[in-house]
Amino acid sequence: MNSISDVDETRRQFLLYLLSTGSLASIPGCSSTVQSTPGIPKELPPGRSIFELDGDVRVNNKPATLQTLIRLGDVVETGEDSYVIFVVNKDAFILRSSGTMSFPEPVPSPTVTPTAFNLDKGKALSVLASRKTRIVTPNAVVGIRGTGVYLETQPDLSYVCTCYGVADLAPADNPGITETIEATHHDEQRYILTDPNIQNRIQPAPFVNHDDQELLLIETLAGRTPPCSVPKTVTRTRPQYR
Repeated sequence: MNSISDVDETRRQFLLYLLSTGSLASIPGCSSTVQSTPGIPKELPPGRSIFELDGDVRVNNKPATLQTLIRLGDVVETGEDSYVIFVVNKDAFILRSSGTMSFPEPVPSPTVTPTAFNLDKGKALSVLASRKTRIVTPNAVVGIRGTGVYLETQPDLSYVCTCYGVADLAPADNPGITETIEATHHDEQRYILTDPNIQNRIQPAPFVNHDDQELLLIETLAGRTPPCSVPKTVTRTRPQYR
């Protein structure tokens, strides 16, 4: 069974049509948030966290439905050949198959940068509201200020694409090794390596496994407009969310 139904794909293609014709443009060069056109993705209403899911999706080890709420302190997991698209406060995510994300409660300390989420395993696309925060994987820490980020975790490395915005990259075990990325449209991708014996632990990487339509979708679900750098001619390059 396809991960995107015919109705879902039609909905997304209509959204792309509106973007390409400028029907959603609010300022020159930018695409605006979808409002109330029937069948088009729009900001999730209060009391709703999950936009779409397929396969084995669990929140706090319980099977999730479209009515399941996801809050700070929760753990979200996907099984093999599964995915979930969801919003926590004003942050939005696509967690692909065989993944685990956790959302820690904020630490009440002015000297500690809060963690938006931990990607304990798997692959995730995220768009985060503008604030100083960080993302943690088993082998990397990504400090961000309102950014679109795609990540993949493996035992020997983490993959990080700063889709737009500013990100400070570092290995989890050595914050003294850092690189700051300022991206407008998938400008720089990096591998952050686990092995402390490797000299260059932050290395260039290719662009993989995510696209602008997914970014547009989850920014819309969070009630925001993607940055001007996301083109109106955005095309779907991935057939699945898994």
